[in-house]
Amino acid sequence: MRAIVMREFGGPDVLRLEDVPEPEPRAGHTPVDVTLAGVNFADMHVRDDSYLAPVQLPYIPGNEVVGTVDGGRRVVGLTRGGGYAERALLHRRVTWDVPDAITDEQAVALALQGNSAWHLLFTTLRITEGESVVVPAAAGGVGSLAVQLAAHAGARVIALAGSEEKRKLATELGAHAAVDSTAQDLTERIVDAAGGPVQAALEMTGGATFARTLAAVAPRGRLAVYGFAGGELANVSTRELMERSLTLSGFWLPQLYADRTALPESMRALFEAVADGWLTPLTGATYALGEAARAHHDLAARTPTGKLALDAAR
Repeated sequence: MRAIVMREFGGPDVLRLEDVPEPEPRAGHTPVDVTLAGVNFADMHVRDDSYLAPVQLPYIPGNEVVGTVDGGRRVVGLTRGGGYAERALLHRRVTWDVPDAITDEQAVALALQGNSAWHLLFTTLRITEGESVVVPAAAGGVGSLAVQLAAHAGARVIALAGSEEKRKLATELGAHAAVDSTAQDLTERIVDAAGGPVQAALEMTGGATFARTLAAVAPRGRLAVYGFAGGELANVSTRELMERSLTLSGFWLPQLYADRTALPESMRALFEAVADGWLTPLTGATYALGEAARAHHDLAARTPTGKLALDAAR
């Protein structure tokens, strides 16, 4: 089969298309003929060896796929690598049948990014109606879904995005206000847009953006960290946390893979929301499997909106 193989860590050019053996059968796993493989920031961290879980080379990246099993039944699921390929293995605990009302493009946007958005908001931050919440990368995969989920829950969403076009999209998705994420006075802009410090915030950039976002959180507020896309980890002052009684939480979706109820419940809710029409996964560019390097380059440049995917048949 064809797959994208990493034989070294580095830039997008380490992602090369090769012919490799099909994955060997494993207990509890089902082989799936991959239709689409999702492209995520986590894959970029795997590629440059900064991912939370180290990987051994050679390695096939890709943590989510939609495809077919048993001669045509559509499924979507999460993997621990192996997704950038024509065939992959899915563990039964993190594999779900795709309802007829959901397209492949929508389904692949829900597995990793939809579940992340859901649990960040409702399991980690526990947002409630009337609270203000900051959502970064609001036109991206996780961000665009988080904007809609938070707005539907009655929160006042302050969206962050780096371009006017993306900020406009965020407001169309339900954000109360949209702020330039690259602004040096980001803290002041968030507070001004929210009408005061916010009760909750998501953060996935790191570095100065983390510090500026944390500074906009009200006393006794909460911030959930789920990435460092800017490449710079942040240092946190425990004095600042104590002085303002702040709650700072980390989030990594694989910690929920073994939970028998968390992901099935969120997937069911996400499927229902899409079918009901109030949640719209933003489908972005789809690349041929051999164009994985270009997909990573575009994602790193923050130019696309919505979910990026690789077409395993191309």
